[in-house]
Amino acid sequence: MKLSDQQFMFAQDLVRLGYWLITHDYKYTLGEAWRPDEMQEIYYEKGLSKVKERGAHGNRLAQDLNIWVEGKLSYKKEDLQPVGDYWESLDERNTWGGNWKSFVDTPHFERRKE
Repeated sequence: MKLSDQQFMFAQDLVRLGYWLITHDYKYTLGEAWRPDEMQEIYYEKGLSKVKERGAHGNRLAQDLNIWVEGKLSYKKEDLQPVGDYWESLDERNTWGGNWKSFVDTPHFERRKE
């Protein structure tokens, strides 16, 4: 499958997630989506990423979201678990950074590249 097809399916799931957030009384804003390779390397060196080479952001298969729960911006896993569960239910290739074991990244929503 072409990368552009994967990006399109990812974008469709992001729309579904946005609608779900709105209908479940969450407020959200967009964070980082595309990340150049040079910035990925800087993030890796600063310990903000566990991936040194081009990752999902570099492939345009990741989006960071800022999510408010009951009127307060939250990055707490327990607050955002329902959001992550919904995201992962949309497609088996979708992963939420809040469920990662080695590096918890709750604002991160991605689609694994095929």
